[in-house]
Amino acid sequence: MPRNVTIKEVAAAAGFSYQTVSKVLNNQVKVSKQTEERIWKVANEMGYHPNFIARSLRSQRSGMIGFSWEPYPPDQTNQIYSHFMESIIHYCENNGYHILAFPYKAGSEWVDSYRNLIETNRVDGFILTSIEREDARIVFLQEQNFPFVAFGRSNPEWHFPFVDVNGAVGMRMVVEHLVSQGHKRIALINWSEVKSSSVGIDRMKGCMEALNKAGINVPAHWIARGEGDFAFAYKTSLEWLDTDPDLRPTAIITFCDVMAIGVMNAALNLGIRVGTDLAITGFDDSPQVQYMVPSLTSIQQPIWEVGCKVSEMLLGILTGNPPANQAILLEPKLIVRDSSSQPCNSS
Repeated sequence: MPRNVTIKEVAAAAGFSYQTVSKVLNNQVKVSKQTEERIWKVANEMGYHPNFIARSLRSQRSGMIGFSWEPYPPDQTNQIYSHFMESIIHYCENNGYHILAFPYKAGSEWVDSYRNLIETNRVDGFILTSIEREDARIVFLQEQNFPFVAFGRSNPEWHFPFVDVNGAVGMRMVVEHLVSQGHKRIALINWSEVKSSSVGIDRMKGCMEALNKAGINVPAHWIARGEGDFAFAYKTSLEWLDTDPDLRPTAIITFCDVMAIGVMNAALNLGIRVGTDLAITGFDDSPQVQYMVPSLTSIQQPIWEVGCKVSEMLLGILTGNPPANQAILLEPKLIVRDSSSQPCNSS
């Protein structure tokens, strides 16, 4: 077995003090670019590998960030979360930390998982997602004074570090786009009110504000709330669309792409031309929607940027350099495609 190269040997070969080299290799100090490059070049040439066990014993840090999420819909892969996870892994790995993923558990058992990881010193902080109103994890972590940063907001009066995408702005963009195309008979499919997601609340607020501003009154029976999945959206839109053309919506806004795909299938099965007879919009801009026929209009979230900023904020807190702004709201982008690009042909 090859012998482990020590930091003292790297320092001697690089021509810097042990303290400087140790701090550079452990990401604990800012030095000039030339010094950092010289130290890492020598370390790599000598085959230096950090002893993470020894490091954690000395620093009382694990070098691990805890991360768990609620699968939603529960029986499907969520590509947005996959992209988010990839971004936090990329950022944290490049800054000396690793992600410890642990399974979602319903109700209070999820909080128990956080408690167990804290008590066993297996993580230095948490990245939270699937944020809800009255979120018990936020209450628990604040009580424990344990570092965390959330992707998403909770109760308006709660103050905690977060990064989020402005869903209300995204929905206003959708409504303004449809109104500019001449749509007046607009229906909505949102998540269930039982699932007290701040995401759904935020998007609904922006949607209704824009509709009210445009003078459009949506009938109560054209506002559906339920599971955020294909089946619910398909069944709901089938009931709306299987009627006289003058009595059905000319546009349907959905609060995620999976629901939009359900609506598209219902329309196609009824012989309704999506994009011509009916406009449909989604939210998230999942990778596959641009390749659908017709392609789906959707709101694109800057998910990679969200993951990097969440990670940057948490690592700053952990290293004693917290950012001044710990409430970051990023803007989404409307991507108009074939499912809504044509003017409304019905009064």
